[in-house]
Amino acid sequence: MSRLTLADCFDPDGERFGIPTYPWRYAPDGMATRRQLRIRGLRPGGQGIAAQILRPRRRREPLTAYLYRVDLARPVRPMTPARWAALAKANAARRRCPECRRDAGYVIPPTLGTCVTCAYPEEQRAA
Repeated sequence: MSRLTLADCFDPDGERFGIPTYPWRYAPDGMATRRQLRIRGLRPGGQGIAAQILRPRRRREPLTAYLYRVDLARPVRPMTPARWAALAKANAARRRCPECRRDAGYVIPPTLGTCVTCAYPEEQRAA
């Protein structure tokens, strides 16, 4: 994509990009990103993308944020006891070392794959 200016990002009819497009921070009222909907306690609820926001950048592709209609958004589903239990179980699995099978007390980094004690045993002996 060629370099965009702020004026190139204004396409409310969707002729250039296929969907209505606005410059960064110029979204119309009644539309919000997923994150903005979540802050309001809403979710897109199956609706399609209504518009997009583009933010031009130097030497790179523009940043894109998709917008959804607030009037079609639905409330976020509440957490049930079963969902809380599943989340706790998943977080506990992220803390358990696959090598020594102990709870590390922290989320094991995916780059190591094991707890620090198992990843660097010689350094633990020296300490």
